[in-house]
Amino acid sequence: MSEIWSKEKAWAWYNARPWMRGCNFMSSDCCNRIDQWQEFGFEERLATADVELELAASIGFNSVRMILEFPVWDKEHDGFMKRLDRYLAVCHKHGIDAMLVLANDCSVPKEFFKPAQMGPQTVDVGYHGGRKRSPHMRHAGLSWHILDDPDTAARYDKMVREVVSEYAHDERVSVWNIFNEPGNNRENLSLPHMERFFAICREIDPIQPLCADVWRGMKDGRPITKIEQRALELSDIISFHNYHDYETNVLLIEQLKRYGRPMLNTEWLNRILDNNVAELYPLFYLEKIGCYNWGFVAGKYQTYEPWESLWQMVDAGKGAHLDLTKWQHDLMRPSLRPYDPAEVDLIRRFNRRADERFAAGLETNGG
Repeated sequence: MSEIWSKEKAWAWYNARPWMRGCNFMSSDCCNRIDQWQEFGFEERLATADVELELAASIGFNSVRMILEFPVWDKEHDGFMKRLDRYLAVCHKHGIDAMLVLANDCSVPKEFFKPAQMGPQTVDVGYHGGRKRSPHMRHAGLSWHILDDPDTAARYDKMVREVVSEYAHDERVSVWNIFNEPGNNRENLSLPHMERFFAICREIDPIQPLCADVWRGMKDGRPITKIEQRALELSDIISFHNYHDYETNVLLIEQLKRYGRPMLNTEWLNRILDNNVAELYPLFYLEKIGCYNWGFVAGKYQTYEPWESLWQMVDAGKGAHLDLTKWQHDLMRPSLRPYDPAEVDLIRRFNRRADERFAAGLETNGG
């Protein structure tokens, strides 16, 4: 079994490539990730993705982050593997690589959980993520995960092993994001699963680095959670999420720099909470922190709407500081025009500058 990459190896990998920047991607005609990966409607979804990825490349994005969906692999195995390869081919055609996310802790309590069904997907209009009952609202008690079922967990292990083995030496995949937001409303319940997935990937020894996300982080002086600390210990590079203001990002970056590894902010952009393009994109450029804002073209997934937890704050009389006149996520309107042209112009300028500096041999950092 291979071991965690040395800091020197991580920096050599990172400095050998242009500044990584892009978005968490799902085509605008998908209302969830079942919609993204299943056979039903896939040709139309992939055609939309082709158009939208071309647009992403035109503003200088060179990477996307995509979360895989175990139920589709489980129910439509052969087709899923072929569709994943086709998706990567479309990304590659536009000069875009993919960070693939293998597991996701954003879930709901068991009483609200509904098993995935293939075919037409329902959507609740006006709700972030397209569902009234979602991980984006405050729930009492801990969330449930399909990995909590031992039989499902055993099959999930097979998916991780198969997908990583298939693309372990494929340059179209840039990073293996082992677990999205481990511990989100689950405390440490997913810790053994995350550790097991890291171990499976270390056995395979891919050319890509491994990581899992720091998402609550170390804000307000509170200690980092056990599962996030373990994610840092197991990761070759640091993946973090921060949907809060400029100062909060600066302080978290300062803390994470102590680990001495390349950093990627794999989820950001929440205009409602003053997490905006004008301040944060230049910061990520200056620090050469890879960045993936949430969402690209506004669509059925409705992530331009606020998290339901923000509406809950408003309902409780605690939302006076929230600017709900703004989109939360997403950069482009359904017309493929910018939500805010100034945002996209800034992104394009800094992307061009980063590529010019990289071509001139000026873009190195750390190590």
